[in-house]
Amino acid sequence: MTVFSTAYFPCISYMARYIEDSSPVIEMWETYHKQTYRNRCRVMTANGVESLSVPVVKINGNHTMTKDVVISYKEHWQQIHRRCLESAYKAAPYFDHYYDHLKPLFETRFERLVDLNDEALRVVLKIVKANKEIVHTSDYIHEVEHDLREAFSPKAIPDSSLFPEYYQVFSTKFPFATDLSILDLLFNEGPHALSYLKTLPF
Repeated sequence: MTVFSTAYFPCISYMARYIEDSSPVIEMWETYHKQTYRNRCRVMTANGVESLSVPVVKINGNHTMTKDVVISYKEHWQQIHRRCLESAYKAAPYFDHYYDHLKPLFETRFERLVDLNDEALRVVLKIVKANKEIVHTSDYIHEVEHDLREAFSPKAIPDSSLFPEYYQVFSTKFPFATDLSILDLLFNEGPHALSYLKTLPF
């Protein structure tokens, strides 16, 4: 068993490992961690790499489990994310091919963060034609064979040598950005995204 954290449009390294793993499971019973990919993703924009964060509420304070974290709609984050993606990737080769599959995620009012993340992952897996079932933990497991709950972090600096360069929309303006959200790879590489993921050593 390999245990992953939940993630909002996961980073490329997460997706590479998730797809290749024979028994991926998503953690639901951990105490929720702030400032992680659980509620954010990194995308390339005209201003460089930016983070898109889903505002959340920990209903039990610092003791809230991931499965109980709810999404806040006090601010129009869905509209902000949608406009950011449209602005950043409208010139990407495969934006028009996939964006209609993603739009419902920004038009549906999800109550829990894990529900949003599961649906986002489900859509991504369908786009790349990866036949993977989304499975959750049924309790907190202290010792697992492969514990990747903290393996992917926006605070970490990716090893650029592990990520072959692919076309990015703003490549003439910024150097190649590694390990962005899977959305960056999808919009830029389209049907080649899955083969790219399978070349990565994760």
